[in-house]
Amino acid sequence: MSTPIPAGTLRPTRTRTLQTGAVEITLQDRDRTRPFLLLHGGGGVQTMTGFADLLAERTHSRVLLPTHPGFAGTPKSDALTGVSELAAAYVSMLEQLDLTDVTVVGNSFGGWLAAEIALCHSPRVSGAVIVDGIGIEVAGHPLTDVSGLSRAELLAHSFHDPRKAPVPPGGGTGPSPDVAALIGYTGPAMADPALAERLAGVDIPVHVVWGESDRIVTPEYGKAYAAAFPLSTFTLLPRTGHLPQVETPEELLGALLDLGNR
Repeated sequence: MSTPIPAGTLRPTRTRTLQTGAVEITLQDRDRTRPFLLLHGGGGVQTMTGFADLLAERTHSRVLLPTHPGFAGTPKSDALTGVSELAAAYVSMLEQLDLTDVTVVGNSFGGWLAAEIALCHSPRVSGAVIVDGIGIEVAGHPLTDVSGLSRAELLAHSFHDPRKAPVPPGGGTGPSPDVAALIGYTGPAMADPALAERLAGVDIPVHVVWGESDRIVTPEYGKAYAAAFPLSTFTLLPRTGHLPQVETPEELLGALLDLGNR
């Protein structure tokens, strides 16, 4: 059972803007010791904020949570033409911050982005965690087209218990303002036909974590994602859907910590 994180248990989070070449990145920095880079999905940075707090508090780690350029009204450089370009910008950000032994954790679109960062072969990145990621093509298990779904249908596909879904700004009526930003990176198909084959070149450990009730990208899709990496572990989380960091954050954290202790 997930429990809320008490208010006032963290040191203040610093929010700052970094200029990496032509790319401007708005970054939340929960400063601890071991560095984690958290990458949100199409739902926006708010889908990762609570888990960032939990991870920082429980592990005493330094937790970086950027807002992808173009999301939440942030500026987006013309140089960011796709997912690989954004991955390269984040690797440059890690170099600018002089970080090492970074674990990259990404959900949904952020999972695809984490995979692309792993493909950059940066010596600053030591591992990746993909949580219900998108980006590959799997025969017989396509990414669900959510464009025509009502909010109730979308929640049923995304959550084991739709009552745990947060109410978005504006009450959830109409499409998310970040949809255009997401498609600007992924294209309408939200997949790269060549990605799965390219993942054979990843040379760091990858932990693929999946919600058992995910109907956006099913667990079979997740198993195929894990199989595409040479060094991978697959964990299936019960009673959770496409956003474990929102629906069952304690269970997701437990899966990450359990793997780290093996």
